[in-house]
Amino acid sequence: MKVKVISILEDNYMYLVIEEQSKQAIAVDPAVPHRLLEIVKREGLSLVAVLTTHHHWDHARGNEALVKEVPGLKVYGGDDRIGALTDKVTNAQELKFNSINVRCLFTPCHTSGHMCYFVWEDECTDAPAVFTGDTLFIGGCGRFLEGTAEQMHHNLTQVLGSLPQDTKVFCGHEYTIKNLKFAMLVEPENEKVKEMLSWARARDDDDKPTVPSTLMEEFEYNPFLRLSEEGVQKFTGKTDPVEVLRVLRKEKDKFKKPKERLPPHAMLALEWGLLRP
Repeated sequence: MKVKVISILEDNYMYLVIEEQSKQAIAVDPAVPHRLLEIVKREGLSLVAVLTTHHHWDHARGNEALVKEVPGLKVYGGDDRIGALTDKVTNAQELKFNSINVRCLFTPCHTSGHMCYFVWEDECTDAPAVFTGDTLFIGGCGRFLEGTAEQMHHNLTQVLGSLPQDTKVFCGHEYTIKNLKFAMLVEPENEKVKEMLSWARARDDDDKPTVPSTLMEEFEYNPFLRLSEEGVQKFTGKTDPVEVLRVLRKEKDKFKKPKERLPPHAMLALEWGLLRP
């Protein structure tokens, strides 16, 4: 099983999960369909399915075009607001594409219908992968736009945190440097955060992605997965894990507002090369 990382828009990722023997491919959050289809064609792949983590335009807007271009294409997701949805999935539902298996993990909070996807290949020694959309990021977690701290705590500790520790984490955005700067504020003595921030800056200088990380690594430097650590509790002034998470997210929201996104039509023009950044 090969995962192709594709940087799109301002800071998004879309992915192709490729079964190398059959050349079948599954797309995750393919928000720039023409770019995806170019890669599919160039690499001689057969696109069989789309996994959409949530309905936001920067993750789901390519679905309609792909369904038109690829006859019989299945679009999976957990929210009726997802464009061109053909198959609505539920928590723990499993999908199979030849030797590739997908377990759907319901993670409501960023949106009420958010779904993560745990993916592994039969009889393969490669580590499994999880596509976390806007729930878990490298060094961070998503904003609670349509949910609560209780829900996000469940998502991070019970749903994602219980996956195999070697699971590779493929998230929806390149927020790593910004997240690790906040992690440094929370735990200034955490050497792993310092190491990771230095590495992420070097990757950025080389214009390379920081995905994937592993769950094991996330537990070492991601404050949103370190809710019982003394330094994180001291920063928040709380000891109950849900309350620690609630304060952390509020502080992160204030830490640095993400730069304002261009409206969708301007982002589209930018992607097609009609505007200069």
